[in-house]
Amino acid sequence: MVLLFNFLWFFASILVLIISGYYLVKSMKKLCGYLKISEFLSGFIILAIGTSIPELFVGISSALNKSTSISLGNVIGANIADITFVIGIPILLVRGFKIKSRETVKDSFIMVIIASLPLTLMIIGNQLSKIDGIILITVFFSYIYYLWMQRGVFTRHYEENKFKRYLIIVYTLLFLITIFFVIKSADYAVKYAISISEELDLPKILIGLFLVAIGTTIPELIVGINTIIRGYSEMGIGNVIGSVVVNSTLILGVTSLIYPITANFLLFITSGIYMLIVCFIFATFIASGNRLDWREGVSLVLLYIFFVIFEFYIELFAGA
Repeated sequence: MVLLFNFLWFFASILVLIISGYYLVKSMKKLCGYLKISEFLSGFIILAIGTSIPELFVGISSALNKSTSISLGNVIGANIADITFVIGIPILLVRGFKIKSRETVKDSFIMVIIASLPLTLMIIGNQLSKIDGIILITVFFSYIYYLWMQRGVFTRHYEENKFKRYLIIVYTLLFLITIFFVIKSADYAVKYAISISEELDLPKILIGLFLVAIGTTIPELIVGINTIIRGYSEMGIGNVIGSVVVNSTLILGVTSLIYPITANFLLFITSGIYMLIVCFIFATFIASGNRLDWREGVSLVLLYIFFVIFEFYIELFAGA
């Protein structure tokens, strides 16, 4: 009976997540049309930060409990998930889409550099200290400033919406409400998924690899599907690139400021390097042409499946 209850609440959480994700994109479209903000910038500055809040909560909670390796693993797993199935599945659903802004290519390679920063700091100091946290947060705000200064080069904008100003308040409230529901429904989806795995006596590795990392990236997946299906592909790309940058800088920075981040070196180095390889492959896909088609979509999804298999054997080898 308890198992049935957990399944029902899990699927209810996913349903709320899908509906709230749809209205999140709708409100974003209206606001960006009014403010004349480009797709990529809106995807990064607003959606990426908003949908990365679950990872932030995981980081803060793990730091307060002095178990910061949970946050590090979640960030690496979430980054890999973002770059692979979060963008791969929408590509397959629409059978490919065009990338019109050349700046998106440059920012995808900047993403690779930023994603490598916590890996480098971790290798140098064997941990992410408070000083490292300050460095990461500084990089985050520096990149936000860089994007804002470069906002004029992102050429694709929404059309200006012809509606009364009071509707801006309505759509702003809708945006805030839907962000809340996206975050809470993702939180409950993870909670009940963990309960289901415990009821079915599944290995804890499945909870870490599938439920925690995937659970915290569900908002990005739902937003990515909605944006790309509705024709705003560069907002979807901006959301993915932004999520990786936010996770690698702001999330790990805040976490390490509260408590130093340490982890099993073998598991960290293997998963960290794999993350960088996946990020680089994604950047080369974008740079290779002006279109991501179904072949790239299949490749990205397969990269995540390979990561799960690879990490499973690494866990066994490390005796974790």
